Amino acid sequence: MEKGTLVEFRVNGERRLAVADRPEGKKHWIVIDDRGQPHTLHPRQITYELANEFFKSSEIPKFQREIQPYLDPSSLEVAWEILTEMGESTEPSDLAMLLFSGKTAPLCYAAYYLLSEDKLYFKQKGDRYEPRSASQVSELKHQIDMEAQRQHEWQGFLDRLQRVLQGESADWQPSDRPRLDALERFATLGDEASHRTPALETLAALKRQETPPAAWQLLVDLGLWSPHENLFLRRSQIPTHFSTKVLDVSHHRLEFPPVDSNADRVDLTHLKVYTIDDESTLEIDDGLSLETLPDGQQRLWIHIADPTRWLVPGDDLDLEARRRITTIYLPTGMIPMFPSELATGPMSLIQGKVCCALSFGVILDESGGVQDYRIYTSLIKTTYRLTYDDVDEMLQWGVQAESELETIAKWAKRREAWRQSQGAISIHMPESSIKVNRESDEITIQLLEDSMSRQLVAEMMILAGEVAARYGRDHSLPMPFRAQPQPELPSESELLQLPAGPVRGCAIRRCMPRSELSITPARHASLGLDNYTQVTSPIRRYGDLLTHFQIKAHLRGADLPFSADEMKELMLGITSTVQEAALVERQTNRYWGLEFLRRHADEVWQALMLRWLREHENLGLVLLEDLGLELPIRFSRSIDPGDRLDLRVSHVDPRQDIIQFQEVQQAIHQTVG
Repeated sequence: MEKGTLVEFRVNGERRLAVADRPEGKKHWIVIDDRGQPHTLHPRQITYELANEFFKSSEIPKFQREIQPYLDPSSLEVAWEILTEMGESTEPSDLAMLLFSGKTAPLCYAAYYLLSEDKLYFKQKGDRYEPRSASQVSELKHQIDMEAQRQHEWQGFLDRLQRVLQGESADWQPSDRPRLDALERFATLGDEASHRTPALETLAALKRQETPPAAWQLLVDLGLWSPHENLFLRRSQIPTHFSTKVLDVSHHRLEFPPVDSNADRVDLTHLKVYTIDDESTLEIDDGLSLETLPDGQQRLWIHIADPTRWLVPGDDLDLEARRRITTIYLPTGMIPMFPSELATGPMSLIQGKVCCALSFGVILDESGGVQDYRIYTSLIKTTYRLTYDDVDEMLQWGVQAESELETIAKWAKRREAWRQSQGAISIHMPESSIKVNRESDEITIQLLEDSMSRQLVAEMMILAGEVAARYGRDHSLPMPFRAQPQPELPSESELLQLPAGPVRGCAIRRCMPRSELSITPARHASLGLDNYTQVTSPIRRYGDLLTHFQIKAHLRGADLPFSADEMKELMLGITSTVQEAALVERQTNRYWGLEFLRRHADEVWQALMLRWLREHENLGLVLLEDLGLELPIRFSRSIDPGDRLDLRVSHVDPRQDIIQFQEVQQAIHQTVG
């Protein structure tokens, strides 16, 4: 290289032109750019050299102006077509002649500039440039177009984000959905989320921290999530919406009901039928009747809704219910197992309408044991749709017009006494129902009293479960029988040392093993039954639905829909999904319970010390008696199970599952977490 040679080099990827001034050492040169600034370059750093012509650094701006008219990238397409047809490669001086009909320094550099910027038509091999094939150019054009579209969509997405964050409205585009989904996954799962990059890019572009809480806050700020978004539900595998296909099938079933596989239903519409539920219940799946026989005996009838009338094993509705396994009840509402138009419509026992049912007729002996039973697929007509409060009031006042209810209640008491004689274990712990009004966001917590009406319904449902299990056992039907191992309870003397009520119940509860599912009937310890299955909520529990399928098929003399092996496999799914659903329900109720306490931080709550969790750490479990909420608390004073204390909330963070109490009387600071 000689003094005065014009060279190109890069600084942080930016093109620079300079003029060679003098050598520096054996290989380096000092060059002067258009600003008069010196640069020391190794030959490897020089990307282009205009040989045989000499310049001054002051001439560089003029040179740059001269090349500008020739830097049109579209001109390369003409050269590419010509060279592709000729099958020849090129280099900058040849391309200058082809494009500009000359080889002057500005024209050669312009040709080099076009070739070095080109990512479409040519690829460099050594000092020459080969034209790409037509198929390669077509693919590259497609990639460039796609990238341009992505950039356009990205910028549009950022614009919409900013507008919404500034309080304006914006219509989200289909292309925004993957980025919003990525934000939701990252906010929900954190570092365990897949495809986090779009979420991180979005947060970075908005200059927010690239953390899950920041993603959660952004979604709240955008109005896409509620400040109380249920992350427990989002972290689960529980589906929250029905697919269009399932909804279409549901609509079709309403319009074109399938043929009833049990067409020979027994007509029981002459019976007076009571359904008893909470006022908010929409899926009415059980009803009760009392029939006096000619010989004076009384037959109890437990009528269970028959959703299998509307589906076939293996069809779309059955597979969807199998995927969901259970209806989930949350303070903000329920997530049904079936589409609501079916579940609350023809599947339910609706007052005043003739409905399909699976009816269990049971005669009890004087002690409350089952003397005789029969099971029918039936037609019934609900006479009264009652609430628990309605029934309690009717029982209290002895309404003679509905004396059947009083008789059913007497049988329920006798039935409970019989189960106690069989070893049933009763645990009475306060339970509460937490409801959140979606419109007002108001939280209500209602203690559920252990009333006669609830005991009545519970006993009749347990009775139906025992009868269904007996039928399955007697006819060797593979069904989801439910069993519970015998617990190792504290001794009677130990229990008597504990205060009666919740403290003693808590001690018994912690000893109770989980119930188990099996296709073989076995004893259920806490119910005091040798055989038991759940059969009374087929609209809400898939296990109950399976029992209906099997019993109904056997009643009509058909092949069973599910073999023993198929039933075992299905029960594995039932167990895991029910556990997941129960966890989500428990976590969600806990969150709203803490949120309720946060909103009532000034109130004083009477608490009952239930038991020690870790006595060596002074960590115990208390019950807020007015709310039915159980919370752990670390004590800083001597206390025993059964002691009562007054607590006020001093700090609570429902999202972090942390609450701190202050004991009112002694102003002792307690911590819960």
